[in-house]
Amino acid sequence: MRLDELTRPDFPILERVVNGHPLVYLDSAASSQRPRTVIEAMSQYYARSHANVHRSIHTLGEEATELYEAARDRVQRFIGAQHREEVIFTRGTTDGLSLLAETIGRTLRAGDEVLITELEHHSNIVPWQLATRDRGAVLKAVPLGDDGTLDLGAFERLLTRRTRVVAFAHVSNVLGTINPVARMCARARQAGAFSVVDGAQAAPHLSLDMCALNCDFYAFSAHKMLGPTGLGVLYGRREVLEALEPGRGGSEMIKEVWIDRAQWNDLPWRFEPGTPPIAEAVGLSAAIEYLEKLGMDAVAEHERALTRQTLEGLAAIPGVRVYGPPASEARGAVVAFSVEGLHPHDVAALLDAEGIAVRAGHHCAMPLMRRLGVVGTSRASFSVFNSPEEVRHLLAAVGELRTAL
Repeated sequence: MRLDELTRPDFPILERVVNGHPLVYLDSAASSQRPRTVIEAMSQYYARSHANVHRSIHTLGEEATELYEAARDRVQRFIGAQHREEVIFTRGTTDGLSLLAETIGRTLRAGDEVLITELEHHSNIVPWQLATRDRGAVLKAVPLGDDGTLDLGAFERLLTRRTRVVAFAHVSNVLGTINPVARMCARARQAGAFSVVDGAQAAPHLSLDMCALNCDFYAFSAHKMLGPTGLGVLYGRREVLEALEPGRGGSEMIKEVWIDRAQWNDLPWRFEPGTPPIAEAVGLSAAIEYLEKLGMDAVAEHERALTRQTLEGLAAIPGVRVYGPPASEARGAVVAFSVEGLHPHDVAALLDAEGIAVRAGHHCAMPLMRRLGVVGTSRASFSVFNSPEEVRHLLAAVGELRTAL
Protein backbone atom coordinates (compact mmCIF):
# COMPACT_ATOMS: atom_id res chain seq x y z
CA MET A 1 0.00 0.00 0.00
CA ARG A 2 1.26 3.48 -0.87
CA LEU A 3 2.12 5.74 2.04
CA ASP A 4 -0.59 8.28 1.23
CA GLU A 5 -3.23 5.52 1.04
CA LEU A 6 -2.19 4.47 4.53
CA THR A 7 -2.13 7.95 6.04
CA ARG A 8 -4.93 10.00 4.42
CA PRO A 9 -7.75 8.59 6.57
CA ASP A 10 -5.86 9.82 9.65
CA PHE A 11 -6.13 13.52 8.69
CA PRO A 12 -9.66 14.85 9.22
CA ILE A 13 -9.02 18.18 7.49
CA LEU A 14 -8.46 16.38 4.19
CA GLU A 15 -12.18 15.58 4.14
CA ARG A 16 -12.88 19.27 3.45
CA VAL A 17 -14.21 20.60 0.17
CA VAL A 18 -12.74 23.96 -0.89
CA ASN A 19 -14.40 26.07 -3.59
CA GLY A 20 -16.38 23.04 -4.71
CA HIS A 21 -13.30 20.80 -5.02
CA PRO A 22 -11.70 18.24 -2.70
CA LEU A 23 -8.90 19.89 -0.76
CA VAL A 24 -5.42 19.37 -2.19
CA TYR A 25 -3.08 20.66 0.51
CA LEU A 26 0.39 21.37 -0.88
CA ASP A 27 1.65 23.83 1.73
CA SER A 28 3.28 21.67 4.40
CA ALA A 29 6.53 23.63 4.19
CA ALA A 30 4.58 26.50 5.77
CA SER A 31 2.63 24.27 8.17
CA SER A 32 1.61 20.64 7.85
CA GLN A 33 -1.73 19.17 8.83
CA ARG A 34 -2.23 17.02 11.94
CA PRO A 35 -3.37 13.42 12.29
CA ARG A 36 -6.14 12.53 14.72
CA THR A 37 -3.66 11.01 17.16
CA VAL A 38 -2.01 14.41 17.69
CA ILE A 39 -5.32 16.22 18.11
CA GLU A 40 -6.59 13.57 20.52
CA ALA A 41 -3.38 13.48 22.58
CA MET A 42 -3.59 17.22 23.22
CA SER A 43 -7.32 17.08 24.00
CA GLN A 44 -6.75 14.18 26.39
CA TYR A 45 -4.03 16.13 28.18
CA TYR A 46 -6.29 19.15 28.68
CA ALA A 47 -9.22 16.97 29.74
CA ARG A 48 -7.35 14.84 32.28
CA SER A 49 -3.84 15.95 33.20
CA HIS A 50 -3.34 19.68 32.80
CA ALA A 51 -1.27 21.47 35.43
CA ASN A 52 1.97 23.41 35.50
CA VAL A 53 5.14 21.34 35.38
CA HIS A 54 8.07 20.93 37.80
CA ARG A 55 6.36 23.03 40.48
CA SER A 56 3.74 20.95 42.24
CA ILE A 57 3.73 17.64 44.05
CA HIS A 58 0.00 17.05 43.54
CA THR A 59 -1.16 14.33 41.16
CA LEU A 60 -1.94 16.55 38.17
CA GLY A 61 1.34 18.40 38.47
CA GLU A 62 3.27 15.14 38.53
CA GLU A 63 1.30 13.74 35.56
CA ALA A 64 1.89 16.88 33.51
CA THR A 65 5.60 16.87 34.34
CA GLU A 66 5.89 13.21 33.39
CA LEU A 67 4.20 13.81 30.03
CA TYR A 68 6.31 16.88 29.33
CA GLU A 69 9.61 15.21 30.11
CA ALA A 70 8.58 12.04 28.26
CA ALA A 71 8.19 14.25 25.17
CA ARG A 72 11.78 15.41 25.64
CA ASP A 73 12.93 11.79 25.75
CA ARG A 74 11.06 11.01 22.54
CA VAL A 75 12.61 13.99 20.78
CA GLN A 76 16.05 12.91 21.96
CA ARG A 77 15.61 9.48 20.36
CA PHE A 78 14.07 10.93 17.18
CA ILE A 79 16.99 13.27 16.47
CA GLY A 80 19.76 11.01 17.73
CA ALA A 81 20.94 13.30 20.52
CA GLN A 82 23.39 11.75 22.94
CA HIS A 83 21.85 13.33 26.06
CA ARG A 84 18.29 14.34 26.96
CA GLU A 85 19.72 17.54 28.46
CA GLU A 86 20.59 18.62 24.91
CA VAL A 87 16.89 18.98 23.98
CA ILE A 88 15.47 22.44 24.72
CA PHE A 89 11.83 23.26 24.04
CA THR A 90 11.21 26.66 22.41
CA ARG A 91 8.29 28.39 20.71
CA GLY A 92 9.50 27.41 17.22
CA THR A 93 12.46 27.50 14.87
CA THR A 94 12.45 31.29 14.79
CA ASP A 95 12.42 31.45 18.58
CA GLY A 96 15.25 28.92 18.85
CA LEU A 97 17.45 30.78 16.38
CA SER A 98 16.68 34.10 18.05
CA LEU A 99 17.52 32.63 21.45
CA LEU A 100 20.89 31.53 20.08
CA ALA A 101 21.59 34.91 18.48
CA GLU A 102 20.78 36.64 21.76
CA THR A 103 22.90 34.22 23.81
CA ILE A 104 25.89 33.83 21.49
CA GLY A 105 25.60 37.50 20.55
CA ARG A 106 26.70 38.46 24.05
CA THR A 107 30.07 36.86 23.33
CA LEU A 108 30.69 38.69 20.03
CA ARG A 109 33.24 41.48 19.79
CA ALA A 110 34.00 44.15 17.21
CA GLY A 111 35.56 42.55 14.14
CA ASP A 112 34.09 39.11 14.78
CA GLU A 113 32.22 37.55 11.85
CA VAL A 114 29.02 35.57 11.47
CA LEU A 115 28.68 33.55 8.28
CA ILE A 116 25.25 32.73 6.83
CA THR A 117 24.16 31.93 3.23
CA GLU A 118 22.13 33.53 0.46
CA LEU A 119 19.38 30.93 0.71
CA GLU A 120 18.42 31.50 4.34
CA HIS A 121 14.95 32.11 5.72
CA HIS A 122 14.65 35.51 7.39
CA SER A 123 14.61 33.69 10.74
CA ASN A 124 18.24 32.78 10.18
CA ILE A 125 19.21 36.24 8.91
CA VAL A 126 17.56 38.94 10.98
CA PRO A 127 18.59 37.62 14.44
CA TRP A 128 22.22 37.60 13.30
CA GLN A 129 21.84 41.09 11.84
CA LEU A 130 20.77 42.32 15.27
CA ALA A 131 23.50 40.40 17.09
CA THR A 132 26.30 41.67 14.84
CA ARG A 133 25.01 45.24 14.51
CA ASP A 134 24.83 45.79 18.25
CA ARG A 135 28.41 44.60 18.83
CA GLY A 136 30.31 45.84 15.79
CA ALA A 137 30.64 42.36 14.31
CA VAL A 138 30.33 41.60 10.60
CA LEU A 139 27.67 39.51 8.84
CA LYS A 140 28.72 37.71 5.65
CA ALA A 141 26.88 35.34 3.30
CA VAL A 142 28.00 32.35 1.23
CA PRO A 143 26.82 32.91 -2.37
CA LEU A 144 24.60 30.56 -4.31
CA GLY A 145 25.59 28.86 -7.55
CA ASP A 146 23.37 28.90 -10.64
CA ASP A 147 22.37 25.29 -9.95
CA GLY A 148 20.76 26.27 -6.64
CA THR A 149 23.52 24.83 -4.45
CA LEU A 150 25.95 26.70 -2.23
CA ASP A 151 29.32 27.77 -3.60
CA LEU A 152 31.41 25.65 -1.24
CA GLY A 153 34.63 27.15 -2.57
CA ALA A 154 33.39 30.55 -1.46
CA PHE A 155 32.37 29.03 1.87
CA GLU A 156 35.96 27.93 2.43
CA ARG A 157 37.27 31.38 1.54
CA LEU A 158 34.78 33.21 3.76
CA LEU A 159 35.45 30.97 6.76
CA THR A 160 38.30 32.66 8.58
CA ARG A 161 39.88 32.91 12.02
CA ARG A 162 37.45 35.78 12.71
CA THR A 163 34.36 33.60 12.11
CA ARG A 164 32.49 32.96 15.35
CA VAL A 165 29.23 31.50 14.01
CA VAL A 166 28.31 29.57 10.86
CA ALA A 167 24.50 29.50 10.50
CA PHE A 168 22.75 27.81 7.60
CA ALA A 169 19.68 25.79 6.59
CA HIS A 170 19.76 22.02 6.37
CA VAL A 171 17.16 22.24 3.57
CA SER A 172 16.18 25.41 1.70
CA ASN A 173 12.51 26.29 2.15
CA VAL A 174 12.42 27.61 -1.44
CA LEU A 175 14.84 25.61 -3.56
CA GLY A 176 14.77 22.34 -1.67
CA THR A 177 18.58 22.33 -1.67
CA ILE A 178 19.97 19.90 0.92
CA ASN A 179 23.22 21.32 2.20
CA PRO A 180 26.22 19.18 3.26
CA VAL A 181 25.63 19.71 6.96
CA ALA A 182 28.28 17.37 8.38
CA ARG A 183 30.98 18.80 6.11
CA MET A 184 30.12 22.41 6.88
CA CYS A 185 29.85 21.79 10.62
CA ALA A 186 33.22 20.02 10.66
CA ARG A 187 34.85 22.97 8.92
CA ALA A 188 33.19 25.43 11.30
CA ARG A 189 34.56 23.53 14.28
CA GLN A 190 38.04 23.46 12.77
CA ALA A 191 37.81 27.24 12.46
CA GLY A 192 36.70 27.59 16.08
CA ALA A 193 33.17 28.71 15.18
CA PHE A 194 29.77 27.58 16.43
CA SER A 195 27.65 25.74 13.85
CA VAL A 196 23.93 26.60 13.88
CA VAL A 197 21.60 24.61 11.61
CA ASP A 198 18.04 25.60 10.69
CA GLY A 199 16.35 22.21 10.42
CA ALA A 200 12.76 23.39 9.92
CA GLN A 201 12.50 21.84 6.44
CA ALA A 202 14.52 18.73 7.28
CA ALA A 203 13.08 17.34 10.53
CA PRO A 204 9.68 16.47 8.99
CA HIS A 205 11.20 14.60 6.06
CA LEU A 206 14.63 13.14 6.81
CA SER A 207 16.18 10.79 9.35
CA LEU A 208 18.22 12.87 11.79
CA ASP A 209 21.31 11.96 13.76
CA MET A 210 22.84 14.83 15.68
CA CYS A 211 25.98 12.83 16.42
CA ALA A 212 26.55 12.18 12.71
CA LEU A 213 25.77 15.76 11.68
CA ASN A 214 28.23 16.93 14.35
CA CYS A 215 26.58 20.35 14.68
CA ASP A 216 26.65 22.53 17.77
CA PHE A 217 23.00 23.61 17.45
CA TYR A 218 19.98 22.43 15.45
CA ALA A 219 16.53 24.09 15.48
CA PHE A 220 13.17 22.94 14.13
CA SER A 221 9.41 23.40 14.59
CA ALA A 222 6.65 20.98 15.59
CA HIS A 223 4.02 22.47 13.30
CA LYS A 224 5.85 21.51 10.10
CA MET A 225 6.11 17.85 11.18
CA LEU A 226 2.46 16.98 11.89
CA GLY A 227 2.59 18.56 15.36
CA PRO A 228 1.07 21.67 16.98
CA THR A 229 1.93 25.31 16.48
CA GLY A 230 3.75 27.29 19.15
CA LEU A 231 6.45 24.70 19.87
CA GLY A 232 9.98 24.14 18.61
CA VAL A 233 13.08 22.21 19.54
CA LEU A 234 16.58 23.56 19.93
CA TYR A 235 19.26 20.91 20.14
CA GLY A 236 22.60 21.97 21.58
CA ARG A 237 25.73 19.93 22.31
CA ARG A 238 25.87 19.61 26.09
CA GLU A 239 29.42 20.91 26.50
CA VAL A 240 28.56 23.98 24.43
CA LEU A 241 25.32 24.66 26.30
CA GLU A 242 27.06 24.34 29.65
CA ALA A 243 29.52 27.04 28.64
CA LEU A 244 26.80 29.55 27.69
CA GLU A 245 24.81 31.81 29.96
CA PRO A 246 21.07 31.89 29.28
CA GLY A 247 19.90 34.77 27.13
CA ARG A 248 16.51 35.08 28.80
CA GLY A 249 15.54 35.20 32.46
CA GLY A 250 12.57 34.26 34.58
CA SER A 251 11.29 31.34 36.56
CA GLU A 252 12.30 27.72 36.00
CA MET A 253 15.71 28.64 34.58
CA ILE A 254 17.20 29.35 38.01
CA LYS A 255 18.20 27.40 41.11
CA GLU A 256 18.44 30.32 43.47
CA VAL A 257 17.99 34.09 43.22
CA TRP A 258 19.32 37.00 45.26
CA ILE A 259 18.62 40.66 44.58
CA ASP A 260 21.93 41.14 42.78
CA ARG A 261 22.60 37.73 41.25
CA ALA A 262 21.19 34.31 40.38
CA GLN A 263 22.42 30.74 40.08
CA TRP A 264 21.34 29.06 36.85
CA ASN A 265 19.42 25.81 36.78
CA ASP A 266 20.79 22.61 35.27
CA LEU A 267 20.39 21.79 31.59
CA PRO A 268 18.05 21.91 29.78
CA TRP A 269 15.84 24.00 32.06
CA ARG A 270 18.22 26.98 32.28
CA PHE A 271 17.17 27.77 28.68
CA GLU A 272 13.43 27.27 29.29
CA PRO A 273 12.17 30.26 31.31
CA GLY A 274 8.51 30.51 32.24
CA THR A 275 5.63 28.09 31.80
CA PRO A 276 6.49 25.91 28.81
CA PRO A 277 4.14 24.77 26.01
CA ILE A 278 3.11 21.57 27.82
CA ALA A 279 0.16 20.47 25.70
CA GLU A 280 2.15 21.21 22.58
CA ALA A 281 4.98 18.97 23.80
CA VAL A 282 2.42 16.20 24.27
CA GLY A 283 1.25 16.82 20.70
CA LEU A 284 4.79 16.75 19.34
CA SER A 285 5.41 13.44 21.08
CA ALA A 286 2.34 12.01 19.34
CA ALA A 287 3.48 13.42 15.99
CA ILE A 288 6.92 11.84 16.34
CA GLU A 289 5.32 8.53 17.29
CA TYR A 290 3.22 8.74 14.11
CA LEU A 291 6.26 9.47 11.92
CA GLU A 292 8.31 6.74 13.55
CA LYS A 293 5.62 4.16 12.87
CA LEU A 294 5.68 5.14 9.19
CA GLY A 295 9.50 5.11 9.17
CA MET A 296 11.46 8.18 8.13
CA ASP A 297 13.12 6.33 5.25
CA ALA A 298 9.65 5.53 3.86
CA VAL A 299 8.60 9.16 4.38
CA ALA A 300 11.63 10.45 2.48
CA GLU A 301 11.18 7.98 -0.38
CA HIS A 302 7.48 8.86 -0.76
CA GLU A 303 8.13 12.60 -0.80
CA ARG A 304 11.09 12.30 -3.21
CA ALA A 305 8.80 10.54 -5.67
CA LEU A 306 6.21 13.33 -5.44
CA THR A 307 8.91 15.98 -5.82
CA ARG A 308 10.35 14.26 -8.90
CA GLN A 309 6.88 13.92 -10.44
CA THR A 310 6.19 17.61 -9.85
CA LEU A 311 9.54 18.84 -11.17
CA GLU A 312 9.29 16.78 -14.35
CA GLY A 313 5.65 17.69 -14.93
CA LEU A 314 6.11 21.44 -14.43
CA ALA A 315 9.23 21.50 -16.61
CA ALA A 316 7.16 20.08 -19.47
CA ILE A 317 4.64 22.94 -19.37
CA PRO A 318 5.58 25.85 -21.69
CA GLY A 319 6.12 29.14 -19.86
CA VAL A 320 6.66 27.51 -16.47
CA ARG A 321 10.03 27.82 -14.75
CA VAL A 322 11.13 25.71 -11.80
CA TYR A 323 13.86 26.68 -9.35
CA GLY A 324 16.48 24.72 -7.48
CA PRO A 325 18.55 21.58 -8.03
CA PRO A 326 17.23 18.67 -10.12
CA ALA A 327 15.32 15.83 -8.50
CA SER A 328 17.64 13.65 -6.46
CA GLU A 329 18.27 12.44 -2.93
CA ALA A 330 19.94 15.80 -2.33
CA ARG A 331 16.68 17.73 -2.79
CA GLY A 332 13.93 18.36 -0.27
CA ALA A 333 10.16 18.09 -0.63
CA VAL A 334 9.48 21.60 -1.97
CA VAL A 335 9.09 22.84 -5.55
CA ALA A 336 9.15 26.57 -6.30
CA PHE A 337 7.96 27.66 -9.73
CA SER A 338 6.73 30.64 -11.72
CA VAL A 339 4.24 30.97 -14.57
CA GLU A 340 5.11 33.43 -17.32
CA GLY A 341 2.70 36.37 -17.39
CA LEU A 342 1.23 35.72 -13.95
CA HIS A 343 2.18 37.08 -10.53
CA PRO A 344 2.80 34.30 -7.97
CA HIS A 345 -0.15 35.52 -5.90
CA ASP A 346 -2.42 35.24 -8.96
CA VAL A 347 -1.17 31.71 -9.55
CA ALA A 348 -1.98 30.76 -5.97
CA ALA A 349 -5.43 32.37 -6.12
CA LEU A 350 -6.31 30.61 -9.38
CA LEU A 351 -5.12 27.28 -8.01
CA ASP A 352 -7.13 27.86 -4.82
CA ALA A 353 -10.22 28.16 -7.00
CA GLU A 354 -9.50 24.54 -7.94
CA GLY A 355 -9.13 23.52 -4.29
CA ILE A 356 -5.31 23.45 -4.46
CA ALA A 357 -3.43 25.15 -1.61
CA VAL A 358 0.08 26.36 -2.47
CA ARG A 359 2.24 29.11 -1.00
CA ALA A 360 3.05 32.27 -2.97
CA GLY A 361 5.38 35.21 -2.38
CA HIS A 362 8.95 35.64 -1.23
CA HIS A 363 8.69 32.79 1.33
CA CYS A 364 10.50 34.87 3.96
CA ALA A 365 13.63 34.68 1.81
CA MET A 366 13.94 38.09 0.15
CA PRO A 367 17.73 37.95 -0.39
CA LEU A 368 17.25 34.65 -2.22
CA MET A 369 14.47 36.15 -4.36
CA ARG A 370 16.82 38.97 -5.36
CA ARG A 371 19.50 36.41 -6.21
CA LEU A 372 16.98 34.60 -8.44
CA GLY A 373 15.84 37.88 -10.01
CA VAL A 374 12.16 37.46 -9.09
CA VAL A 375 9.70 39.15 -6.74
CA GLY A 376 8.49 35.77 -5.57
CA THR A 377 7.45 32.30 -6.63
CA SER A 378 4.64 29.85 -6.14
CA ARG A 379 5.59 26.81 -4.09
CA ALA A 380 4.18 23.31 -3.73
CA SER A 381 5.39 21.28 -0.76
CA PHE A 382 4.60 17.77 0.34
CA SER A 383 3.94 15.61 3.35
CA VAL A 384 3.08 11.99 4.10
CA PHE A 385 -0.57 12.39 3.09
CA ASN A 386 -0.02 13.78 -0.42
CA SER A 387 -0.60 11.55 -3.44
CA PRO A 388 0.49 11.23 -7.09
CA GLU A 389 -3.13 11.96 -8.07
CA GLU A 390 -2.90 15.33 -6.29
CA VAL A 391 0.30 16.13 -8.19
CA ARG A 392 -1.43 15.31 -11.48
CA HIS A 393 -4.28 17.63 -10.46
CA LEU A 394 -1.74 20.40 -9.77
CA LEU A 395 0.00 19.88 -13.11
CA ALA A 396 -3.27 19.94 -15.02
CA ALA A 397 -4.39 23.11 -13.25
CA VAL A 398 -1.06 24.90 -13.93
CA GLY A 399 -1.24 23.83 -17.57
CA GLU A 400 -4.71 25.35 -17.83
CA LEU A 401 -3.39 28.62 -16.43
CA ARG A 402 -1.06 28.88 -19.41
CA THR A 403 -3.76 28.14 -21.96
CA ALA A 404 -6.08 30.72 -20.37
CA LEU A 405 -3.61 33.58 -20.87
